[in-house]
Amino acid sequence: MVDEIQVKSILNKHKKRDDWFLDDYSINPYQGCFNCVYCYTRGSNYGTHLTKTLSVKVNAPALLEKQLSRRAKKGEYGIICIASQEAYLPIEKEFKMTRKLLEIISKYRFPVHIGTKSTLVLRDLDILKEIDKNAILPEDLNQKLKRGVIISFSLSTLDEKLAKIFELGAPTPKERLETMRKCNEEGFLVGVNFIPVLPFLSDSDERLEEMVKTARGYGANFVLIGGLTLFGEGKKLYYKILERYFPELVPKYKSLFRIFPMPPKEYQKELEERSIRLCGKYEMKHRII
Repeated sequence: MVDEIQVKSILNKHKKRDDWFLDDYSINPYQGCFNCVYCYTRGSNYGTHLTKTLSVKVNAPALLEKQLSRRAKKGEYGIICIASQEAYLPIEKEFKMTRKLLEIISKYRFPVHIGTKSTLVLRDLDILKEIDKNAILPEDLNQKLKRGVIISFSLSTLDEKLAKIFELGAPTPKERLETMRKCNEEGFLVGVNFIPVLPFLSDSDERLEEMVKTARGYGANFVLIGGLTLFGEGKKLYYKILERYFPELVPKYKSLFRIFPMPPKEYQKELEERSIRLCGKYEMKHRII
């Protein structure tokens, strides 16, 4: 079921630029996603409705036209992330909302970071090439980035069996990697968001190295590696999946997360250090710039 909804705003301005994804703004054309079990939004009120319905923000193009026009006149250029929720859901084939928004973004020459698990992004490479060539970057990124489009592909594992358990409805890891390769061949800056790695499932040295090595083989320019966040209803659902498929891991997770939404700082620091070391080994960037 797809609901058509009206929203009051579509362009979200961040208080500060995201250190990892470099975005100053974000846009979500839809409410809903691929229903990945580990999605951090499941812990929020918004996340409790993920599996119930999908919604398309039908007035988004008109709103974006007004909002970007004002920002452009003031010279407030910045990278727009599309999307923190998936912008290339299957319903995009029908509604083409993401494509309509990209056309407006291209008109006002804003740069974009596409974060996706979908192969459908290939449909829009024509518009993305125009944005890549013509976008106006913030002054402090102009010399460091030198282009208007970043395309990153999210993965939590390369294991097809694990992906079927934790990434419901999403294209397979192989399909995402093949899509990234095609984007690379078209000249785009591309990378892998290995976020989140799944403790005791995809965070071992062997799995991390496999991911970095594989990403390099498929043309990635960077690999971002980050940990898992669990809280609220999302944490309950994740544990239910563990109990069903990996009951032996439940005590380990409870020990790792305890009452907190993230693993201890020691785990996070070690993960970062391993990521930097492995990216260095394969001559890969562990950040976009």
